Amino acid sequence: MISIAAGVKSHNINAWLGGGISIVRTMPNTPVLVGKGATGMVANDAVSDKQKTLAEQILGSVGEYFWVKEETMLDAVTALSGSGPAYFFLMIESMTNAGVALGLDKQIAEKLSIQTALGASTMSKQSTDSVRELRAKVTSKNGTTQAAIESFQEQNFETIISRAMRTAFERAREIGFELSDNA
Repeated sequence: MISIAAGVKSHNINAWLGGGISIVRTMPNTPVLVGKGATGMVANDAVSDKQKTLAEQILGSVGEYFWVKEETMLDAVTALSGSGPAYFFLMIESMTNAGVALGLDKQIAEKLSIQTALGASTMSKQSTDSVRELRAKVTSKNGTTQAAIESFQEQNFETIISRAMRTAFERAREIGFELSDNA
């Protein structure tokens, strides 16, 4: 069995189905809808290598998959990748609104924001450079990008991201406990 139910632990599924069930618990994200998803996966001890391969083929058909060693790590996958598309949508939305505030037409600002996100994502996937190195290459000394990055840093951008992901992680754990308590 492949489960995509967020927060529902394998041992609960196993108990509900009578025990002895092979379960691959997964956390896909919504880009699976366009074949560009990222899915975290973990298998219980009953899952055979053949069943793991089948799960890889299924989830690999809608994006990339990543095995985690422990089921508890799916909460981290949820915070990073399960919720992650919404973070990027918020960034695109915010960039669009900022572009409009700077005088751009909304439609153009949105298309520029989306294409910029797509281009940056594609570059980071295809490049042998780290994302840090790619960012540094775009950031000219005393240029516009450096000014923007410094503004982000002054407002603790990385801390904001880290706290938001920690909150999502903790909520994923809470949901798991709530579902376990109601089992």
